[in-house]
Amino acid sequence: MSLFEKIYQDFPMLQTKMNDKRLVYLDSAATTLKPKSVSEAITKYYENTTCNVHRSIHSLSEKTTIAYEKTRDTIHHALNSKHREEIIFTKGTTESLNLLARSLGDFVLKKDDEILLTELEHHSNIVPWQLCAERTGAKIKVLPIDDNGDLDLSKLDVLLSEKTKIFSFSGVSNTLGTINPVKEILSIIKNKSSAYTILDAAQMISQRDIDVQDLDVDFLVFSGHKYYGPTGVGILYGKKDLLEMIPPFHGGGDMIDKVTFEKTTYNDLPFKFEAGTPSIASVIGLNHAFEYVKSLGKQNIQEYTSSLFKDLKSKLSEIEGIKILGNPKKQAPIISFVFDKVSNQDLATLISMDGVAIRTGHHCTQPLMNVLGVSSTARIALSFYNNQEDINILVNSLKKAKEMLS
Repeated sequence: MSLFEKIYQDFPMLQTKMNDKRLVYLDSAATTLKPKSVSEAITKYYENTTCNVHRSIHSLSEKTTIAYEKTRDTIHHALNSKHREEIIFTKGTTESLNLLARSLGDFVLKKDDEILLTELEHHSNIVPWQLCAERTGAKIKVLPIDDNGDLDLSKLDVLLSEKTKIFSFSGVSNTLGTINPVKEILSIIKNKSSAYTILDAAQMISQRDIDVQDLDVDFLVFSGHKYYGPTGVGILYGKKDLLEMIPPFHGGGDMIDKVTFEKTTYNDLPFKFEAGTPSIASVIGLNHAFEYVKSLGKQNIQEYTSSLFKDLKSKLSEIEGIKILGNPKKQAPIISFVFDKVSNQDLATLISMDGVAIRTGHHCTQPLMNVLGVSSTARIALSFYNNQEDINILVNSLKKAKEMLS
């Protein structure tokens, strides 16, 4: 059995059909498919070990708490954080960024301070900071991209100042696939300002190994469902001293030390930021996602998807009427394009009849769409569970759809 044949068997979704055709799933930037080990772990929790964590002392709760906290240890080691309590469980990237906008932003920002973002950002890394700016009187500045879709780092000198207090940016663009030179950018920021740095690794986490100590990033966020894990769980990494400095975002059970009607004192990290009953099954499932990816090896995944993506780009460029948006120096296997005089929505609907699933729309990056001069794009995002046959089916379906819609 080849590696792909094994992978194919590990992902039940790949064996389903869409419109009575073999599913060709090319929407992994939106969410990744899940290996059986993840869904089996979730089912096992609900069918055999359902209970709460941290609160009870009966053996079932203790066993489940160990499984739950194992995920924290796994991610602590995967990110090479200095302390395991620097790993905070959230609902996803969006909640993690909202937490930082409230707990960090409201705490450190004052009137006329500046928040620096980039033109590549997802709405979840724009809107929370806009709300924060409205509350604090801070201002938002934006680092532009060049014509290829790479960040124009030459503009950093102009944009950075003593007023820059927060710099929040994505490691990989969910629309253009641009792989930003994260370590270089963070080094520039650290050398030229005292700004707190936040890395949105939602797309980056599945593409590259990440060492938060090597990067020297202050905070990092991502979602489990972008990493072959369940929805409803995300990660916030933060340097311990900074997490201890800022106030909690949510109040409730588990994040407290002592509660009176006069005053509440807060629990130690990581529980200070983990109020209420968590998504226990999803957290446990996420550990299995990390273990699955580790069994394949990220370097192997990267080499395989890079080769497949190179072939995809070549074949797309040969289709008359397709305009590929962006040509970044380094690119994850994510590509956006438009068809001349063809609606993206009509295109996606038509090729779905051939079993092909792609994404169309603004991809929650409307400011970037404005820069690109379009209102929406069609987007293809590959993963290691795709193969050459998927590319061939896609290309043939696109050609057929173009003929029908032109």
